Amino acid sequence: MTQSSIDRFTLESSGATLSILSLGGITQDWQVAGRHVVLGYTDPASYLTHPGTLGVLVGRIANRIGGAGFDLDGTRYQLAANEGRNQLHGGPDGWQRRIWQVDPDGTRALRLSLTSPDGDMGFPGQVKAEVIIALDGHTVTYDMTATPDRPTPISMANHNYYNLSEEGEIWDHRLTIAANGYTPTNDEKIPLGHVAPVAGTRYDYSTPRTLRANDPDLGVTDVNFALTGAAPACTLQSPDGMRLTLTTDQPGLQIYTGQALRPKAPAHGGQSHAPCTGLAIEAQGFPDAVNQQSFPSQICTPDRPYRQITKICIKADVNSGGV
Repeated sequence: MTQSSIDRFTLESSGATLSILSLGGITQDWQVAGRHVVLGYTDPASYLTHPGTLGVLVGRIANRIGGAGFDLDGTRYQLAANEGRNQLHGGPDGWQRRIWQVDPDGTRALRLSLTSPDGDMGFPGQVKAEVIIALDGHTVTYDMTATPDRPTPISMANHNYYNLSEEGEIWDHRLTIAANGYTPTNDEKIPLGHVAPVAGTRYDYSTPRTLRANDPDLGVTDVNFALTGAAPACTLQSPDGMRLTLTTDQPGLQIYTGQALRPKAPAHGGQSHAPCTGLAIEAQGFPDAVNQQSFPSQICTPDRPYRQITKICIKADVNSGGV
């Protein structure tokens, strides 16, 4: 890929703008009331020289697959590993590394499409993926579908990092998650195969809590929450009252406090991209579900294609006296 192969598309509404790249379906920038609320690079070419997960569309499988392999219908499929012996976010050349076809869908939406061939990163079957990204006022909708030509696992995710203050660390953001449980992991961050209660742990965001209050030691949170299905699934609020509300039809929500972030290229506004300056919030299926029979299945077929609808609204909370 070259710089000239990356196209940028900007959607506008009253009080918000959204910029999407053809590379990786990246949400490069989202501005609300003039504030950059997702981490991103100002130059699209920076995503080639500094690849990562800022704002990408992840596929075929978001999150981790233990041992980079799985069994399906009596056949063992070995996948391309890219995190030790495991696979993360679809492998070293996952969908976030591809150029998507992008076409306008009305005046405030984009239709992104991608064809993943049989054997892509080790996965069976050809998959035709389509994502409609729409901006309506202060709400962005990610409507994802993926249709395979044979049974294969699919679990996509949008991987935005949010900082509703635009700059500084995220520890004083207040988080609420509609989840009574989470999926504990081993030292490789592969789930142990069960859902544990959040009550009494630092993962209990059933009522609004700042990230700092739940974890005074400021340790790494990189965990999948088992959502109850209540709406909203998640809210996040900055100290000065900018508020994010997320609804989704997915069973899981990955929260990551961004310790691996580094300032690699010029960023938007006052962003620094230092560790813990962005919070990743990823609606998804459960990690390693292809190897965990107790987790919701991610096997899709021509008759049962993949679908995800996630809506995120960001605006000033007028009840807080915020911006």
